[in-house]
Amino acid sequence: MVKGLIVLLVAAVAFIIYALVDCAFTERQRVRSLTKPIWALLIVVLPVIGAVLWLLLGKAGRADGPRLIAPDDDPDFLGRAAAPVSDRERESLDERIRKLEEELTERDDDGPGKPTR
Repeated sequence: MVKGLIVLLVAAVAFIIYALVDCAFTERQRVRSLTKPIWALLIVVLPVIGAVLWLLLGKAGRADGPRLIAPDDDPDFLGRAAAPVSDRERESLDERIRKLEEELTERDDDGPGKPTR
């Protein structure tokens, strides 16, 4: 019985410390309802209840910043990828590919006794 109470007390203290640290390091924009110092005071004055209230009511779910989108979900990216390539760009790309292939061929022609660059 006593061991159970000790474990419960340690868990409550850990939870309160977690909530207090979370409150201290949460960005100002993500704090709802009250200011951070008032939330910290509530967590200390009303130990478990204040910590639960902080996690449920005081902290916003996510920051209101730019949302990151994967390239395959971004219609702008997909539109650019599917855009037709002009003949001029294609010739430029073909020329670059040909030069890279020549460089690779030169490097492959170097024997084991020849130093590489």
